Amino acid sequence: MNSVVRAFWNRWLGDRGEREAARFLRRAGLKVLLRGYRTSEGEIDLIARDGETLVFVEVKSRRAGSPAEAVTPEKQRRLTLAALHFLKRHHLLEQRCRFDVVAIVWPEGRHPASIEHLRNAFEAVGRGQMFR
Repeated sequence: MNSVVRAFWNRWLGDRGEREAARFLRRAGLKVLLRGYRTSEGEIDLIARDGETLVFVEVKSRRAGSPAEAVTPEKQRRLTLAALHFLKRHHLLEQRCRFDVVAIVWPEGRHPASIEHLRNAFEAVGRGQMFR
């Protein structure tokens, strides 16, 4: 598969995964506030509210394997910086928040996707405000 086709396929699969994850989270009682928040630091796939907690969600979609393993320490660092950007921009630095991962595996054929929601998947990574 050439790089253009691979990039298109990855974008399509990622978009499909984000839509499916948003539906899954809504059914679980979360309110999805925003999709695709982008900064120079990185992108947050979904931002949701779970009661009084703001939830930054990374969605990983794959055809097989363990998608959550792709949320590396470097990815966690970039997500933390993007979340901090969002919190500062919206004057929410005192807001309780967490980082979740939604891992989706799309099997071959018409079988339904396997979805795993990992609450509190990781702690904020870095130094300064918001960090421990």
